[in-house]
Amino acid sequence: MSPTRNRGLLAAAAAVIILAAGSGIAAQAAPQSGNNDSPAADSVLADSFKAVDRSTSWELTGKLKLEFPTHHPQGIAYTDDHIFLSSVEIVERTVKYPSPRDGYDRTAGKGVGHLFVMDKAGKLQKDIILGEGDMYHPGGLDFDGKNIWVSVAQYRPNSSSIIYRVDAATLQAEKQFDVPDHFGGVVMDRQTGHLVGHTWGSRRFAEWNLKGKELATWKNPNHFIDYQDCQYVASSQALCAGVTVLPQTPAAGGTTAAYELGGMALIDLAKRTTLHDVPFQKWSTAGHAATRNPFKLTADGNHLTMHVAPDDAEEGNGTEILTYEATVKTVR
Repeated sequence: MSPTRNRGLLAAAAAVIILAAGSGIAAQAAPQSGNNDSPAADSVLADSFKAVDRSTSWELTGKLKLEFPTHHPQGIAYTDDHIFLSSVEIVERTVKYPSPRDGYDRTAGKGVGHLFVMDKAGKLQKDIILGEGDMYHPGGLDFDGKNIWVSVAQYRPNSSSIIYRVDAATLQAEKQFDVPDHFGGVVMDRQTGHLVGHTWGSRRFAEWNLKGKELATWKNPNHFIDYQDCQYVASSQALCAGVTVLPQTPAAGGTTAAYELGGMALIDLAKRTTLHDVPFQKWSTAGHAATRNPFKLTADGNHLTMHVAPDDAEEGNGTEILTYEATVKTVR
């Protein structure tokens, strides 16, 4: 079945569900896997994303409510069989120090790191516990066609992390190596076979071989947003999304009335530059910018499908995987 025909059937099915519900977005609508695990699919996604701009019309086409304690979701990935969602369960919140102590600006806090494994309907199948000691904060996810890659860090900057590899078929997690800093996300560069991670606030990148040897490090040249969840695309490129929190005007409440600016960026891991970035100001049920944490983008030609999960378990309607779609005009 062709991708175009397949998308048409899915749209028709979604329309039937919406009509049956009477109004609103279908809560049962589950995102498709859309695995970008081939060079051709990666290249199409990169080209299509470069055609996205501030005027691109994104339509909310689905909401999938997760009916289990999701805590504070961080990253998302899709395989043919599963949806993977990383999340941090906060047991004791960190507390800022009046002044830094032993190189840290806050206490370690306490928590539990989760990698939730779901079926395509969002039903929980397995809860993989990740982390050790003060390292309990999983970050963004990347799927390389066989393995899920995830970092689990201390919940404070300038700290430490563990990089894990999780077999997407067997669901077995294996510690790959330790790194001496907080890394909030990691991608597998399929062109080099190396891993690339970003630190707290994505202010710095680092590249390692699979034994954990640091090969390079560089500052993020982009200060538009803080990347939260990244995925590999074509030719040593990564597509990242996230937010930054900015103050309002004094008349609107100033720093006590800050707002979230969401956005996406395509970055070149080899040249260490930003190729294209764009804001994304759609909002979740709880009022968060949609790109706040988990993010996945796929392309079917010039048709883009985005899956995001910005809300925590105790917010709004709980964690919902939101699906947005847009069609762009690509120029080659």
